[in-house]
Amino acid sequence: MTYVTAEQRYIQSLPKYLTLCEHNYVRALKLLPQERQVDQERKVQLGSSTFVVKIDNTAKYTMDISISQEAGHVHSVKPLYLTVRMYHDAKVAEIIHHDFHQRIKPSYAYPNPNMHQKDEKYQLNAFLYDWLVACVENGRAVLNWDVNNGLV
Repeated sequence: MTYVTAEQRYIQSLPKYLTLCEHNYVRALKLLPQERQVDQERKVQLGSSTFVVKIDNTAKYTMDISISQEAGHVHSVKPLYLTVRMYHDAKVAEIIHHDFHQRIKPSYAYPNPNMHQKDEKYQLNAFLYDWLVACVENGRAVLNWDVNNGLV
């Protein structure tokens, strides 16, 4: 007698994922530059690392921002680079690219040649959530004081 086993496909919990993306949206708004125009940026210092949050593109209902590590690199670890799309109508934010790679698929077959996890998209957005929480609670905005304009 031969048994055939059905391969278990990864099925993402949509309510859990949307809740995560809603939390990311609220926290990402706090890190955006005050002037929300293309090429505006804000620097955030977290520990010995400095990150840049830059507005790459804006549209009526969306905004693409990039988060990159400017200083505080760890030897043998690539500096952080994420592209996050914020959907203002749905009030969610999710990673669409990481480390200059192609778009992230909702799920991956496993095993695969690039060794992506089945739930890689969820894991990356969970990482974004943790990073945003750390920045909002413990980060410091790097202020660019302009002494010549009488601000100080």
